[in-house]
Amino acid sequence: MEERINSALDEIRPFLQRDGGDIEFVDVDAENVVSVRLKGHCAGCPGARMTLSQIVMQILQARIPEIQGVRAVD
Repeated sequence: MEERINSALDEIRPFLQRDGGDIEFVDVDAENVVSVRLKGHCAGCPGARMTLSQIVMQILQARIPEIQGVRAVD
């Protein structure tokens, strides 16, 4: 599953990098919740929560339906 998650994140990454940010896969737990680390300008950005719920979550679930959620970690 890690390979599929990283492949999906590779689709998202260019959009974040345009604004000086990035995203890094950290882990997926037993409940299929993906942990990611937002980097660069995305770390601490007021729009980060929306980015996770509206963009990252939607793309991950579209590619990997068993994903149950996404959370940001430090």
